[in-house]
Amino acid sequence: MKDYKPPFTITNEILTYVSSISEKVGCITATSNMEAKPHLRKNNRIKSIHSSLRIEANSLSLGQVRDVINGKTVLGEQKEIQEVKNAYAAYDKLAEIDPFSIQDLKTFHGIMTKYLVDESGVFRSGEEGVFNGDQCIFMAPPAKFVPQLMEYLFTWMKLSQATVHPLILSSVFHYEFVFIHPFSDGNGRMARLWHTAILSKWKSVFEYIPIESQIEKFQEDYYNAIAKCHIDGESTTFIAFMLAQIDKILDDISVQISDDSEQLSEHIKRLLDVMEYDVPYTSTALMEKLGLKSKEGFRRNYLHPAVELNLIRMTIPDKPNSRNQRYVKL
Repeated sequence: MKDYKPPFTITNEILTYVSSISEKVGCITATSNMEAKPHLRKNNRIKSIHSSLRIEANSLSLGQVRDVINGKTVLGEQKEIQEVKNAYAAYDKLAEIDPFSIQDLKTFHGIMTKYLVDESGVFRSGEEGVFNGDQCIFMAPPAKFVPQLMEYLFTWMKLSQATVHPLILSSVFHYEFVFIHPFSDGNGRMARLWHTAILSKWKSVFEYIPIESQIEKFQEDYYNAIAKCHIDGESTTFIAFMLAQIDKILDDISVQISDDSEQLSEHIKRLLDVMEYDVPYTSTALMEKLGLKSKEGFRRNYLHPAVELNLIRMTIPDKPNSRNQRYVKL
């Protein structure tokens, strides 16, 4: 079926979102060099991983996810900790993904589900359904049809990449992938990873835009859009939903970048310059590096503002005055 085309309709609403998103991406790219903002990139990557896993009922907090990624000991279920490690390994190689390769899809599913499922990196052999909690939204196609359906989907993507806008193509893929549900586990995580991979090939800034966190905020609407598309027999509703979320997260990113640029005083910039990433420092050590003698001035002008902007974190946040307190650049 080389003429296979997933059913969807390009509406005026969808075209409006495509135009708005394209304009916002252009502004972000022109006014902000994300490569020069490693703390923003890392924070957004951690948000992506935390939100994508939280949608799948992973209970680890954002701070715990950050600690796992930074190699710190975290008290929690081993399965959930492994999910974080796997997701970070997958997202860390995001730029290497060929989103039009089925083999890459299987390879990255193997990374995402390492040590977690028996059928890791291969299409499912059993029957699966799409669930929102305990509620079954729909049953996926029989396992015997999965290889053929995935071949149709990837062939359509390859043939359409020059004629279908990446914002639309990625959303169509996301819905069709969830509908086919090709793996025994990890389908939601892979759908969101692949959505980001497709957009990143269009505009690299999407590598560090946490679309997943926006989906998590509207998780019920996310599943409702999927369910409606299943009833409608086409992905139009889901395309509009995803574009609305991307449009909104770009507004948040614009504010984040603006705040980061405007609120960084010379004091904060000096503090960040003397700190290395993920290295814990005492306040005394930082004062020595900065050549300061006033503890009150250091806290008021350097330390507290940097903590409030989430540029550095305390190693013992629940005991800010602990003698064992350390500060880490994010």
